[in-house]
Amino acid sequence: MSKRTIATALLSSLLVGASLASPAALAEVQPGSDGQCAQRHLRVPGARHQQVACLDDLTTTGTVRTGHTDPADWAGLTQRALPVPGPVPGIQIDGYFPDTSTTNTNHGWNHDSQFVIRLPRNWNGGLVVSGAPGNREQYANDRVISDWVLSKGYAFAATDKGNTGLGFHTDGRRPGDAVAEWNHRVTQLTRAAKATVTQHYRRPPSRTVATGLSNGGYLVRWQLENHPELYEGGVDWEGTLWSEEGPNLVEYLPKALSAYPRYADGGADADAAHAELVAAGFGEGSEFLWPYHYEIYWDLTQRIYREEIDPEFDGDVVAGIPFCEPGTPACDADYDYRARPAEVHEAVERIGLTGRIGKPLLTLHGTLDVLLPISESSDVYAEMVREQGRGHLHRYYRIADGTHTDSLVDSYPGRLRALTSCHRTAFEALEAFLADGTPPPASATIPRPTDATPEDLVTTCDLG
Repeated sequence: MSKRTIATALLSSLLVGASLASPAALAEVQPGSDGQCAQRHLRVPGARHQQVACLDDLTTTGTVRTGHTDPADWAGLTQRALPVPGPVPGIQIDGYFPDTSTTNTNHGWNHDSQFVIRLPRNWNGGLVVSGAPGNREQYANDRVISDWVLSKGYAFAATDKGNTGLGFHTDGRRPGDAVAEWNHRVTQLTRAAKATVTQHYRRPPSRTVATGLSNGGYLVRWQLENHPELYEGGVDWEGTLWSEEGPNLVEYLPKALSAYPRYADGGADADAAHAELVAAGFGEGSEFLWPYHYEIYWDLTQRIYREEIDPEFDGDVVAGIPFCEPGTPACDADYDYRARPAEVHEAVERIGLTGRIGKPLLTLHGTLDVLLPISESSDVYAEMVREQGRGHLHRYYRIADGTHTDSLVDSYPGRLRALTSCHRTAFEALEAFLADGTPPPASATIPRPTDATPEDLVTTCDLG
């Protein structure tokens, strides 16, 4: 088996990650003797199936032990050094909503639209809702978001978005249906989680915040544009940009697939190929990340997302030809979104963003992101928000030397910085604004401190 085949089989990324581990089995956990977990009669509105457990610890330290998370869901999303907070006791509800697709194998349920809701014993009155990044499952945010917000006292809810894995694009009847379902499932979970919180704590949440990374960041944007009444605000971490007018990832990834092999070969065409990559959005200074992203991310990401919006491009072939050379019939390296038929653009328009947010949104994005290049994604979205006259609701933080996956910081500690600490600082800035009107720091490019150690940057980020 070739290195490329092995890499593809083991792929676990933000945009295209899939759990290949055995499904977790939920342990039977009895209610606590202190009476704090007596409410096992809780019902999640609309759920077809649910299991309620009283846990001594809702963080990943405890849920790994009891089977109430799946480490494969969140593998590779954070630095190894990211600390786990102390135990947070409370109730966890696992379940699923009615759905016809079956890609999510967690707990042996083989049923999509799975969700998790966590209700800490010491509640601060808030609720955080999130959708999985990539094509991961409902536990994908457990290390990077759930652990931390639970330690602050928030209830937490997350969804698998209704379809998972590398074949997510097979869900639905029309191009774009699988992604459109993501948005529906976050809306569905938000409403159900708010009702469940109200049941459990005897009062509704005082604030509901949407947050997520990559595809999860896209979901935050879409929710605040289309259902702002459900939230007080959101924090968007490098959200994917879908827009009929573009740019979209299926525009710049083909350029990378075409140019990178010529650049890597180092021949007479290498300088021209390098210029093509830079022009496509892969900025100078990010070259050290290109080999890994070409091998692991770019090709597969392009093929499965192009298949979602444009399955007719490659006829009967499903999700294209891996690593095909330009000129090969139906090769994704030659894909031209602008030249595709109207129905392709209509599919993108159905899932597209407008920038017309209705509640406060804080966005952060790394300047060395070479999966969703910043100039082709969040820079564009920030301008879309301004063009809609909603700039007063938006703050945008460009994080110098941040890349798409925090785990890469372990490989390049002197060249990259993790975004997790910046996400947490942005979240707390939104908290302060919602609490007393304190304005979040102004939009800015945030430099990597020259006097900070990599260890310092795990937990600290100054947004100004």
